[in-house]
Amino acid sequence: MLIELWSLGKDNMRDFEPGITEYAKRINRYHKFNLVVIDNSKINKAIPLAKIQEKEMELIVQRMQERDLLVCLDENGTNYTSVQFAEQLNTWFNRAPQRLIFVIGGSYGISKQLLHQSVATVSLSKFTFPHQLVRLVFTEQLYRAFSILNNEKYHHD
Repeated sequence: MLIELWSLGKDNMRDFEPGITEYAKRINRYHKFNLVVIDNSKINKAIPLAKIQEKEMELIVQRMQERDLLVCLDENGTNYTSVQFAEQLNTWFNRAPQRLIFVIGGSYGISKQLLHQSVATVSLSKFTFPHQLVRLVFTEQLYRAFSILNNEKYHHD
């Protein structure tokens, strides 16, 4: 199984890149992990919000395969503690997807239709963050979840 973090937008704000790279390397000790940046710069931002979200959804859906399991990261999703997230991650693994895909939506959020198509929606916070910071926070939490599932010393209760 492959775990991927898909992010719509540009790959800018390189200040966070060393941390993201470090956590991605750590995650790869447990499962193959990829970060995928989906370029949405060709979408006209002058069109209505619902159309922007629809076009971004199309960029995501066209990359998906039949046995993929999609989890959206959205401020209105379920809040987990780190231990609860690790347990939920294990539940998703038990469904044996080809890929477990976590999606960070574009600047205008994720379409309701895509949220309904996903197996879950997870909130990292009620705050709004730049995508690069979400990538860093999420990769750290994913690594933390693996350390919890493997009874390692990284996480402290």
